Amino acid sequence: MSGRGVEDAPEGQPVTLFEHEALSLAERQAPLATRMRPRSFDELVGQAHLIGPGRALRKSVEADRIPSMVLWGPPGSGKTTLARLIASVSRGHFSPVSAVGSGVADLRRAIEEARDRLGMHGRRTILFIDEIHRFNKAQQDVILPHVEDGTVILIGSTTENPSFEVNSPLLSRSRVFRLNALTDEQLAELLLRSVSDRERGLGEMRLEVDPDALKSLAALSGGDARVALNALELAAGAADPAKDGRRRITVAVVEDAMQQRALLYDRAGDQHYDTISAFIKSLRGADPNAAVYWLARMIEAGEDPQFIARRLVILAAEDVGLADPQALQVAVAAHQAVRLVGMPEGRIPLAEAAVYLAAAPKSNAAYAAIDSALEDVRATGSEPVPMHLRNAVTGLMRDMGYGKGYRYAHDYEDHFAPMQNLPERLEGRRYYTPTGQGYEAEVAARLARWWGSFYADDPDVKPPNGT
Repeated sequence: MSGRGVEDAPEGQPVTLFEHEALSLAERQAPLATRMRPRSFDELVGQAHLIGPGRALRKSVEADRIPSMVLWGPPGSGKTTLARLIASVSRGHFSPVSAVGSGVADLRRAIEEARDRLGMHGRRTILFIDEIHRFNKAQQDVILPHVEDGTVILIGSTTENPSFEVNSPLLSRSRVFRLNALTDEQLAELLLRSVSDRERGLGEMRLEVDPDALKSLAALSGGDARVALNALELAAGAADPAKDGRRRITVAVVEDAMQQRALLYDRAGDQHYDTISAFIKSLRGADPNAAVYWLARMIEAGEDPQFIARRLVILAAEDVGLADPQALQVAVAAHQAVRLVGMPEGRIPLAEAAVYLAAAPKSNAAYAAIDSALEDVRATGSEPVPMHLRNAVTGLMRDMGYGKGYRYAHDYEDHFAPMQNLPERLEGRRYYTPTGQGYEAEVAARLARWWGSFYADDPDVKPPNGT
């Protein structure tokens, strides 16, 4: 007997995606990633923050109180699988629609069927829209009133940030659940399960997977379970059987199956730290060619692009600083762009930012200034604020001298009025020392012009940085 699908369940009887029966011919010929879809929440690898025991989403699903929701996560993180699992537990009818090949007419038909199903049988419909971000505003508007009146329970899946891609009214009526890319360890667990599973997996092939090959499969899959499983199936077919019938999957077989070289890179080990160190030092050393090379190494090895982008933002402030104030804007824009467009397109703003930062003039004066100031704060504690800098909110405070002697900068020539602005104990301390690099040369000249012109006229005012 073949396994039943979610849509084939009798009224009021939930079924698992694959019941423990012999697979049909069609199911046996399906890709490994499809055959290995989990049959229960406990079989789902990853996303424990959403569906682990005791989590709110799992409890609401098991109680058949399913809210409309948007599942947001990278490819292969299990969005469709989770939607089908939710439907398998529910007594509702599962109605899938793909935004890639469907239009308004398909949506209206699905909603009309849902209305009839609810009216005639009292059965709810779970409307699953895969890649909901591909629907435009008008198409999404078709769904809104029917989500609002309970005709359908919406489950949308998207790889894009729903804040940008899903209409605000629809989003306000849905919960957003963020799925994470699977870790290498989780992918390895999934791969080993497939190797040993004789019913749905590759257990009949008597596979032996070298540990390094398993790591390579996981690393090259970029957190995508579908890519990992389908690559394993291809590698299994490419591995030559030995005399005893066993098939050994090596790193070479994996590279051949994926048409990618298994780079020596561990996102949690020495290669991770060595490569990011080479990248940062190339940027600091004004070498755009080396910076782009190390960036390419990290991208090809599956490094988290958000990690790379964060390091660019840090370097822009730490090593470029006020020598080129626009550097920080470029780095932050690259970080936002990567979040917006994802990979592989995200490689382009990352490369643009890397080249810009490598070619920019360098100054760590602001970085050195804050660290020096922090040392004084930790050493001296909470020094009192000078009286002239305090805000005189009440008459009593004015009588006590709050704000007395304060000079309002805009009342003076060049909009500058010299004052001692540090606590008395720290008068004359110098934290920021501008360099002559890029824009910071202008900053240095401006500060020297301001403070230098007043020291002789007002000897009681000491320079704020010991200039």
